[in-house]
Amino acid sequence: MRVKRGIVGNRKKKKLHKMTKGFVGGRRNLMRAAKETLDKSLAYAFRDRRARKREFRQLWIARINAALRLNGKRYSLFIHDLSKAGVEIDRKILSDLAITDPKGFSFIADSVAKS
Repeated sequence: MRVKRGIVGNRKKKKLHKMTKGFVGGRRNLMRAAKETLDKSLAYAFRDRRARKREFRQLWIARINAALRLNGKRYSLFIHDLSKAGVEIDRKILSDLAITDPKGFSFIADSVAKS
């Protein structure tokens, strides 16, 4: 008795087509091109999930530094004073404070510098 692979093959194709939805042209329809593109896209997704974290940290640091420069302070000294004072506010929150509440941020910057 021979083995028929119709169901398995169709499932694989269906899964591939579902994952390549939105790709352009043959990259969506042709099996080899779709597989290659999908592999590459998954690799990019994996890489960029990690890169996103780096990019956001850079953005937060730039925002904090800009707000500190308005107060006549430097980022590196501010971060050093924060750790010395034992304040555990992360860069994301500091960045948000610098944008939404500049007075509150300058108060934190001044109080940390004094201690």
